[in-house]
Amino acid sequence: MAGVLGAEEAGRLLDLELRGELPDERGRFGPFGGRYVPETLVPALERLEAGVREHLHAPDFQAEFSAELESWAGRPTALTRATRLSQRWGAEVWLKREDLAHTGAHKINNAVGQALLARRLGARRIVAETGAGQHGVASAAACARLGMPCVVYMGAIDTERQAPNVGRMKLLGAEVVAVTSGDQTLRAAIDEALRDWVSDPEGTYYLLGSAVGPHPYPWLVRELQSVIGRESRQQMLERAGALPDAVIACVGGGSNAIGLFHPFVADRSVALIGIEAGGRGPGLGDNSATLTYGRPGVLQGCYTMILQDDNGQVQETHSVSAGLDYSGVGPEHALLMATGRVRYEQATDEEALDALAECCHAEGILPAIETAHAFAGARRWARANPGGRILIGLSGRGDKDMPTLQKTLLKGKL
Repeated sequence: MAGVLGAEEAGRLLDLELRGELPDERGRFGPFGGRYVPETLVPALERLEAGVREHLHAPDFQAEFSAELESWAGRPTALTRATRLSQRWGAEVWLKREDLAHTGAHKINNAVGQALLARRLGARRIVAETGAGQHGVASAAACARLGMPCVVYMGAIDTERQAPNVGRMKLLGAEVVAVTSGDQTLRAAIDEALRDWVSDPEGTYYLLGSAVGPHPYPWLVRELQSVIGRESRQQMLERAGALPDAVIACVGGGSNAIGLFHPFVADRSVALIGIEAGGRGPGLGDNSATLTYGRPGVLQGCYTMILQDDNGQVQETHSVSAGLDYSGVGPEHALLMATGRVRYEQATDEEALDALAECCHAEGILPAIETAHAFAGARRWARANPGGRILIGLSGRGDKDMPTLQKTLLKGKL
């Protein structure tokens, strides 16, 4: 990140972020973001942006969205005091329980919001991409709720390691297309969903699952997922009597993290920490730690931090968690790191699996492997800050990960 922003520019952009003035009219979070797409997609993105600006914050849309989140998706989700982890770590540990939301993860917030928007924009069908499968399941459920056809693109590698979610999507009425091109993971699935959208930009709506891609998606997803942070902030004040000292979330594309972080950005006393997938180690291709090891570049429609070689070729990634296995990251995260407001670290596959097992044994909660990275980072922070108050974004439950866990943590134990 050296040289991306000078100190004066970083301060100016952070002030704009704190005032809620980013992205700007070009969809930029400072140098990051924007819209780098083929001309065939520009009209569709312009229509989408116009629709978002017309409907997203309109009172009638917000009322409908809030009603669906409450009566169908199960919001507000619980804030749980992790009593035994607190004792083990020597800290006050709280969990924001997105695993208790309908379909088992934070993804439902964005899915139902965008599906409602798609209906208002006159779309006849919806396409989506998915990595770990949670966004695919959420999209399939939201489309079933609204009576809209849904096609979900999923990398062939992910369809194997997330087989339970493939079955769930099909039961919910979605068509699941296994993508065998490219790296056969999330990046390839996004490419295929974009190709589908280009073929019918007026009748099809692309329901993007993370805070990535061309403008207005990073902004739209952030706005829909910020319900997590707004609830968390209010619940911490009510339950703990104070804001947390640190808010910690896992980061792949970054939707659960930006949704949790954004309402806390102006609270300068609160440390915001994102935990990326450190995979097998620091070598290119051995991890998915984009902010840790990446460099600025363009990926799938926006300028952000990406994992690339010396020739600028986007590299394949590795993570034991399908949902963090992505070569890029949301542009707002790139800005938050560049300004110093959020610190980004990593946890290896081994550290994440160990933290997952500890959470299961101590709290009776099976978190998603993605979420387990946040637990690993939180445990590290607690050891360095004894007595601190920690809020962890428990972004999803781990039922979907049982095939992977049977090959790792439970190998030889069944």
